[in-house]
Amino acid sequence: MMRLLALLAALCAVTHGCPTILTKSQWGGRAATCRTAMATPVTYVVVHHTEGTACSTQSACIAQAKSVQNYHMNSNAWCDIGYSFLVGEDGNVYEGRGWTSVGAHAPNYNSNSIGISVFGSFMNYNPNTAAQNAVKNLIACGVTRGYIKSAYILKGHRNVTATDCPGNTFYNTVRTWPRFQA
Repeated sequence: MMRLLALLAALCAVTHGCPTILTKSQWGGRAATCRTAMATPVTYVVVHHTEGTACSTQSACIAQAKSVQNYHMNSNAWCDIGYSFLVGEDGNVYEGRGWTSVGAHAPNYNSNSIGISVFGSFMNYNPNTAAQNAVKNLIACGVTRGYIKSAYILKGHRNVTATDCPGNTFYNTVRTWPRFQA
C-alpha cells in the first residue's frame, strides 16, 4: 500500500509539473526552532550551491541535507536550514524552509525570495542534467502553485551579495536560463 501511495504522489507531482520533493520529515530533518511566515507569491528566486560534497543517490543527498542543516543550526546558530529547498544530482528536491517561510540564504532578499541550493561546489563544472532540471521544474512548480510570481526574477547568489556562489561554471549556466537578471 505504501508503494502505491508513493507512486500516486510521484504521478501527481509529474502531472502538475513538480519534481519529487522530499519533505523535511521524509529526509529526517530537524524541526525548526522558529519560523517567520513569508508573503507569497515572491518576486525572486536565488540559486545557490552548498559548497559541500555533491550527491547522486537519495541516501547520500539525505546525509548532505542533514549536514547542511546541522551546520546552519549548530555553527551559524540559525533556527533552521537557511535555504527554501536543496537539490541533489539524484534529481530530487529536499525541503528546507519550504515555500512559505522566510529563509536565511540571501541578505536583503530572504523575505521576498525562494532560495534553491544544489548540493556541491560548481566552480569548475555544472551540476548534472537531473539536478538542473529539478531546479527548473521546482521554479515552474512554484509559479504554478502560486508561491512564485509568474514574472519572477532569477538571480545567482553572487548577484545579491559578495560571494562566488553558485560557482563560476554553474553561474554562467544559470545566466542563460529564462528570467535571469544580474
